[in-house]
Amino acid sequence: MSPAQRLRAILSEPRLQIMPGCFDALSAKLIAAAGYKLGFVSGFAVSAVRLGLPDTGLISFAEMLDTVRGCCGAVPDLPIIADGDTGYGNALNVQRTVIEYARAGAAAVMIEDQVSPKKCGHTRGKQVIAREEARMKIRAAVEARADADILILARTDARAVYGPEEALARCRDFEAEGADIIFFEAPESEAEMASFCSAIAKPCMANMVPGGKTPILPPAELQRLGYRLAVYPVMLLSAAIAAMQSTLDALQPGATVSPPPAVSFAQLQEIVGFPAYWERETRYRAAG
Repeated sequence: MSPAQRLRAILSEPRLQIMPGCFDALSAKLIAAAGYKLGFVSGFAVSAVRLGLPDTGLISFAEMLDTVRGCCGAVPDLPIIADGDTGYGNALNVQRTVIEYARAGAAAVMIEDQVSPKKCGHTRGKQVIAREEARMKIRAAVEARADADILILARTDARAVYGPEEALARCRDFEAEGADIIFFEAPESEAEMASFCSAIAKPCMANMVPGGKTPILPPAELQRLGYRLAVYPVMLLSAAIAAMQSTLDALQPGATVSPPPAVSFAQLQEIVGFPAYWERETRYRAAG
């Protein structure tokens, strides 16, 4: 069963799925090992980890594609939804992004309607392309899907620019064009979230960013509103940064603080796969 087929099967289940955000092969492996059914390659997190820079359109298509390939390769049985930003250009660029993400192993690709260079959905300064151009980009993505085993996640950021009515109208456009999953980014109230889910028949995704514009609701409440997916794009990154900062503080000469909890060296070897490597290595050891 392909990643896209696995994702379709998961979306057919009548319950919410939680998607932690990953940013490299190791974080993807940890998500799979924890028992989650889905992962999300977050552009915010990849830009932070790979470049040490903000999610403002600075990361390139090639850099994102390489990260998607690494994450998918590390966990081939875990369906990965990957951030395709604006598609890295016009409608034809969108089609190339769809096809290449499918080749990299992604189960779905997210395409948004921001003006390039894009910005994180919960930060200031966003702009969106014209509604009809946004619709044509999703049409192009859906048509590229005919030659690629991948789902299309269509996202609008129009709420921050034109308000919830325009954002919902774009979501309806994307649904009409055949997108598989619909994402209304950064609704600012529970009422807006409920209106979105009730108006869209396709699976809807919520974005849970602590400190962002959208209310952080428990999974049971998100499911009650009608969401099928909930992505937590930066929680692993935030936790990793806090742990690294605490460890670095504890390593300072004269430090009075203790380092945070950490896995043992034996556990670290297990996580990255040394025992499995050693076992396979013996199969090809020359006699004598």
